Amino acid sequence: MTSLPSVLGDLDPTSDRAVFRQIADQLREAIDRGRFKEGEKLPSEAELVEHYGVSRMTVRNSFSVLTGEGLVHAEHGKGVFVRPRPPVRRLASDRFARRHREQGKSAFIVEADAAGSHPQVDSLEVKEEKASQDISTRLGSVRRVLARRRRYLLDGKPVEFATSYLPLDIARGTQIAEPNPGPGGIYARLEELGHHLDHFEEEIRARMPSPVEVRTLQLASGVPVIHLIRTAYDTEKRAVEVCDTVMAADAYVLSYQLPAN
Repeated sequence: MTSLPSVLGDLDPTSDRAVFRQIADQLREAIDRGRFKEGEKLPSEAELVEHYGVSRMTVRNSFSVLTGEGLVHAEHGKGVFVRPRPPVRRLASDRFARRHREQGKSAFIVEADAAGSHPQVDSLEVKEEKASQDISTRLGSVRRVLARRRRYLLDGKPVEFATSYLPLDIARGTQIAEPNPGPGGIYARLEELGHHLDHFEEEIRARMPSPVEVRTLQLASGVPVIHLIRTAYDTEKRAVEVCDTVMAADAYVLSYQLPAN
């Protein structure tokens, strides 16, 4: 590790900013400048106590600030490490391209391949159920739906979970209602059933996770989630699927290409 004086500066005794926040500021800047790389261990509590001449509690408070920002994570008995940057680039303009379905690939597999990661799906549940008011409205006032719930993992780590809702008159008795919908996923099956996809609409917001989401995605402290609701429309302008997805924000970069005219 590079010597601390060359990486971290000195405290400003004239500043009204709390000492632990000054230390957090310097560590954050060092991370942003790449002086501490992804996955690299930060200086220990003892090293920072010696460098700054402060108490262990002050250093711990500094680490807590950075943990709350999602920049670092602590490993019991090992230290505090710089959190890796998001490995998956979710390119909205390409992920649902028909050529991927024709190649038998779902959007998640395409993105995992691009990231050089191994994709997995677990916690799969497929069942018919009553539609919530929101889902019913989005799907054109349907009463019951086929719900497909699943969790997605990259290299064994949970990164998102999603539920797809489809009208029963479309999905019941088809391969969409099977645990494995086949190559290309449910969108390929929808098109085989005559519902050729025309466009998708997405609503995205960022928020802090619920306790259930923390457990499901195994989120570290301070990591938010991306909540995305997507509606798929066929060429007859019918909503044929709503997908409610919650993603670990530290696993994804959302990438968009927007027209200039």
